[in-house]
Amino acid sequence: MAQKKASEVDSWLARPDARVWLVLIYGPDRGLVAERARAFAVRTGLPLDDPFSVVKLDAGEADRDEGRLLDEARTVPMFSDRRLLWLRNAGAQKGLAEDVKALLAEPPRDAIVLIEAGDLKKGVGLRNIVEAGDGAMALPCYSDEARDIDSVIDDELGKAGMSMTLEARQMLRRNLGGDRLASRGEVAKLTLYALGRGEITLDDVQALTGDVSGQSFDDAVDAVLAGQLDAFDTAFTRQCQAGGQPFLALSGAMRQLQALHAMRGTMDADGRNAAAIVAAHKPPVFFTRRRLVETALQRWTTDALARALTRLQAAILQTRRRSDLAASIARQALLGIAVESARLSNRRAG
Repeated sequence: MAQKKASEVDSWLARPDARVWLVLIYGPDRGLVAERARAFAVRTGLPLDDPFSVVKLDAGEADRDEGRLLDEARTVPMFSDRRLLWLRNAGAQKGLAEDVKALLAEPPRDAIVLIEAGDLKKGVGLRNIVEAGDGAMALPCYSDEARDIDSVIDDELGKAGMSMTLEARQMLRRNLGGDRLASRGEVAKLTLYALGRGEITLDDVQALTGDVSGQSFDDAVDAVLAGQLDAFDTAFTRQCQAGGQPFLALSGAMRQLQALHAMRGTMDADGRNAAAIVAAHKPPVFFTRRRLVETALQRWTTDALARALTRLQAAILQTRRRSDLAASIARQALLGIAVESARLSNRRAG
């Protein structure tokens, strides 16, 4: 199968297989997809600002313009020995999938094809075609775990030639993880804020995020998990009015649901009850939240959690595109998840 596990993607991108000429990078973390796509594009050695060497297309445009991808792939380069075709925003477009299938059946001589896509289901459509193709590679991108967040922090600190105290790192880490580019941007903001001082401190993190850090949205996120619509609306509105960034509520909810998703998977696989799963979780669940997390774990199924995570990722992407509507977008997404939690609770009670 022409695919890698999520943990293998970075090592593959560091040394891409020269026989691979079509790469699909997909997943719910659109920021990480974009970052890794650029890393692969750089590895081609082609000048990315040269329109004769690099052709950038929107996947929807390629899908509507029948045969566009095939024509571009078979166009002879004018000023280099190869061309990079870089498609963004791919998804369930059937026409695009058929064009990719045709290319894999008759590979172009002078083209490298790079496709950025959202979360794609296993065994269907574009993902299935690429995974089964010769000369192709499918690379998944999922939201960052703790060690990945530390890598992002270390990378940005290294670029700035700065360090960070342990307390500052712990506080910052709680606010990152929903989207790779957003996380990287937050760390870059910190390095700029502390420029000339060499070390970022806890005071710097607190000053930049204000009193309304990601943790200050905890009440709103907990209300979402509990399905308490009024409590969510009150907590979310209060923090936004105090200057809190709506994205932090989304990223906080993302981290909580990702943790629940992992615990629910273990619970289903091992047959243990929710209390046992929560008690054994690393890092430990804070004791005041254990009952809430146990109840949510009993209430939410793996599929329901996956749907909620997809909704959150879509909302995070929308807030990046329309920052002027960030509060409304975040409120709608989180309220929808709270409604689903309440519905699941009523179903269990019934």
